[in-house]
This record gives sequence, structure tokens and C-alpha cells, in this order.
Amino acid sequence: MTAEKPEVTGFFDDATNTVTFLVKDPGSNACAIVDSVLDFDYASGRTDTRSADRIITHIRDKGLSVEWILETHVHADHLSAAPYIQERLGGKIGIGQKITVVQDTFGKVFNEGTEFQRDGSQFDRLFTEGDTFAIGSLTADVLHTPGHTPACLTYVIGDAAFVGDTLFMPDFGTARCDFPGGSAETLFHSIQKILSLPDATRIFVGHDYKAPGRDEFAWETTVAEEKARNVHIGGGRTSEEFVEMREARDKTLAMPKLIIPSLQVNMRAGQMPPPEEDGKTYLKVPVNGL
Repeated sequence: MTAEKPEVTGFFDDATNTVTFLVKDPGSNACAIVDSVLDFDYASGRTDTRSADRIITHIRDKGLSVEWILETHVHADHLSAAPYIQERLGGKIGIGQKITVVQDTFGKVFNEGTEFQRDGSQFDRLFTEGDTFAIGSLTADVLHTPGHTPACLTYVIGDAAFVGDTLFMPDFGTARCDFPGGSAETLFHSIQKILSLPDATRIFVGHDYKAPGRDEFAWETTVAEEKARNVHIGGGRTSEEFVEMREARDKTLAMPKLIIPSLQVNMRAGQMPPPEEDGKTYLKVPVNGL
């Protein structure tokens, strides 16, 4: 049986190299949004909604109906615009059930106290391995693909797989595994799960950084291309080889510049921390805490 073929539109954010995907059911006006971006200027502490507004305008112009606002994981490099989009277009916000592990870890890092719920209740739906849900007439299947973070999911929607940060374009490789709860060995096995999908499955990656020798940003590839050409995992690389490479590479990487605000916001489903006594909202910087 031929897999359904959703209509996929990518919106690239230059500031964070993030791709937000609009996934439309070809048989209806139903759609989902994967990994939205709230613009944030760290130096001024100001948010902006231009990236989200671009997608909202597109959806309204096309007369689409948002059923889901999906997160592949708690991002460390950009803030989620999920609640902003939900307020304007509706839809349910979904993420992996292991968000509770991430909330527990970073609730402690940011000393959030008991008022911060660590049960995932900030989200409308917590997905686990094997779950299915609908986007119009499209069927979406959930794969738990941890390694980059404990809560990472891949959404397989028809013939398309949305892998978040787990895999990148074949010439760029794979995700880092040195955040709390990350594991290169776990990532290897998660990637094998993705690569066991049919060769023709379209893979949509959550970021692109233009690998050396490539002039254009790109975010769509296939299972067959990843298996054959991925510079970190392709060509039959063993688990031992991958773990050695990944761990050595991770030691050379700096922290993402927006990791501190991103984690505090994204573990709350895109909401800011509650206002303090003066009515203002603050983001904490844990000195020597990461």
C-alpha cells in the first residue's frame, strides 16, 4: 500500500537555523505545525512574533485549519511559539511523554520550586512510542527517538518523517548528545529505528547549517540518502564507531546561545515563567549551572 503524501512547506528561521514545517492533509484543509519559533533577542530580552506571524498569515491565506502544534523535543536553540499560535489558530500542543524527565532535570537546574509542575500538564497531549493521531485524513505515527534529549520524537506522517534534531542532512550528520539526559549510544539506536522506515520515506530535518561545499540551506532528504551518505551514521557505521565519533565531536561544541531562555520557556510548552511580585517576567541565568 502506498503511503499518503502530505503537503509539506518549510519556513526557515535565519537567526536560529530552525525549520518550522507546515504539514497539510492533501484531502482536506487540516494541517499541523511542527517546531514553531518565537523570535527572541537575548541582549534586550525582547520577544518578537514575526516568524510565527509569517506562518499564521500563510495558514489564513490558504484557509487551513490547525489541528496540531507539535514539538519534536524541548529545544535548546530557540523558543517555541506554540501558545502564541494556538491562541490565534487553535490546535492541540503535543510533545513526547518523556518531557517529564526533562522538566525534572531542568526544574532543578533553574531552581523552579514546587509551583512548577513536572508532569507535562502544560501540554495538551503527551505522546508515547506507537501512538497514532489524525491530521484530517492523514495518519500520524509516533516514534520515540531519544539520544539528543530523553523526550525526542519522530512524527511519521504518511510518507514523511519529521525527525527534529535527531538527524540532519546527509552532508552534515547527526545531533549532539552532551545535554543532560543525552546519550550517543541511545541516539545510534534511535537513528536505526528511523532508517528502518521505507527507503522512499521523506525525511524533514529540524535545522540546517549548510555543510562545507553547499551553498543553499536544505531540509528534505530520504531514508535511502541518509543510509547511504550520512557523514556520521551512513555506510554501515557501527555503534562503537558512531559513539566514539559523536562523543569526541561533542566535546568541541559550544553551548547554543539561546539555551538558557529556551529551556525555561520550552519546558513550559512555550509559556514564559510566571510574573514576579512586580508584575514582570524574568528568566534566570544559573551561574556555572550548565
